[in-house]
Amino acid sequence: MPASLPILSLIALSPLLGVLVLLFIPGDRGRLVKTIGIATTFIPLLLAAWLYADYNFQGDPLQYKESLSWIKVPLNHEGIQQISSFFFEFKYSLAVDGISLPLVFLTALVSSMAALASVYIKKRWKTYYILFLLLEVGMFGVFMAQDLFLFFVFFEITLVPTFFLIGIWGYMNREQAANKFLLYNGLGSAIMLIAFILLVTTAGFTQDPSTTENIISYSGDIQTIAHNLLQDANAYVNQEGTPFFLSSAMKWTMFILLLVAFGIKLPIFPFHTWMLKVHAEAPPAVVMIHSGILLKMGAYGLIRFGILFFPGEAQKWAWVLALLGVINIVYGAILAIVQKDFKLVLAYSSISHMGIVLLGLAAFNISGLQGAVFQLISHGLISALMFLLVGSLYERTQTTQLSALGGLASSIPFISGILLIAGMASLGLPGLSGFISEFLAFLGLFETHRVYAIIGTLGIILAAVYVLRGVLSITFGPKRPELLQSGMRDARLIEAVPMIVLVAFILLLGVYPSVLGQPLQQTIGSLDQLIHSVAGKIGG
Repeated sequence: MPASLPILSLIALSPLLGVLVLLFIPGDRGRLVKTIGIATTFIPLLLAAWLYADYNFQGDPLQYKESLSWIKVPLNHEGIQQISSFFFEFKYSLAVDGISLPLVFLTALVSSMAALASVYIKKRWKTYYILFLLLEVGMFGVFMAQDLFLFFVFFEITLVPTFFLIGIWGYMNREQAANKFLLYNGLGSAIMLIAFILLVTTAGFTQDPSTTENIISYSGDIQTIAHNLLQDANAYVNQEGTPFFLSSAMKWTMFILLLVAFGIKLPIFPFHTWMLKVHAEAPPAVVMIHSGILLKMGAYGLIRFGILFFPGEAQKWAWVLALLGVINIVYGAILAIVQKDFKLVLAYSSISHMGIVLLGLAAFNISGLQGAVFQLISHGLISALMFLLVGSLYERTQTTQLSALGGLASSIPFISGILLIAGMASLGLPGLSGFISEFLAFLGLFETHRVYAIIGTLGIILAAVYVLRGVLSITFGPKRPELLQSGMRDARLIEAVPMIVLVAFILLLGVYPSVLGQPLQQTIGSLDQLIHSVAGKIGG
């Protein structure tokens, strides 16, 4: 059984096995390098599927806990009486619950499909797959980490490989896109680090009651911090040895810092411009990872640390989250309509769809929270599929300009059919995953912020416009003689397999949403009660 194994460590660190093997493979052995790189990504995929199947939907939401003392820094306690031990402690601590479990599986699935799509890479295969696998390690760690310092380390691990994957293998303006990515995300990381330091040195306070000695520590343990933050502040910050008082102003400061830090990653308007560059210039396989997973790290951090650490502050600012969500939805949809490059249509579409996540969080009820997480998973699958198709189209036509594409349904019917399914899922057609996520998010918001919900539905209408415009102009638009005469071939097996797999999961979530709803219901049900009890106490 997975519970008897360090399965989370196996999932997170198994890509390093491929890195180790690739280091000893000559770089000119392209076929072997690609085989090892692709095969390695299927190890965590199989383990993640095993983990999902074994997860106990009736037990403790936080399962498969792994904890090991990692860093312990003694602190000077001269002048502080009756303290025998005073230190900072950070642990290698992993676990998953009903929110992180689906994201772990999504990461494994999209990574494997993106590895298959990486067959389009034309140079430096060895370096590419090493960076790709290191990126996968960081993404797994972000969704599993139960210590703030460990979370930050894994979060930063994702930045370096992504920077090089964009800057080396991207398109014409790849260096500019990579630099902008690093600038914005580096700024977000700096803001997040400040918030984490404040959290550790206040709410990370622990006094060991199991010994007669007075042992005081500050840790990055997420459960400890959450427990302390959700108690009356005077119960712990006024104890002897606590250097900071966690005032209401301090809590608001930390909440806003986390909102900005993870809002850059999500991205929330106006912190979105870097993402447009990445979507336009990065290679399609990397954008599959970026749009399908990396953007979800921002939403996950906002849920895990912003909403659950500061429910009172978040509830008071729910109207701000709703407003930002509406801006994302409408702004992204309107600009997607006027784009001439299909990659930018999808980029603005991602901004619009991330707005739905914000609306679900702003609802502050079970339906809204479920809708937000459903949207993370659904959009991860749909956007990964879309950019997989972009890669296939570009490989055949050397362009993604809508004006240069058209009438491809007769030449590449399979790819065109998959593109149509992806488009229908993106605009929220019933029976596909996009419908479930949008329905739950708007249902939840309609109960609490009806006006924002009504305005937000405009984005759904506009989504039909830009999706149908893009998809139909490519598949059934005016035929381009130069493309028809090129004798392009339909999808190869290595392209068709990830397309079919992603479509299968989009259909699965659409017709059987309980496969995701069960773990979410277990975790979000208890969180909803906790959020409202604390928020109600603060509001009262």
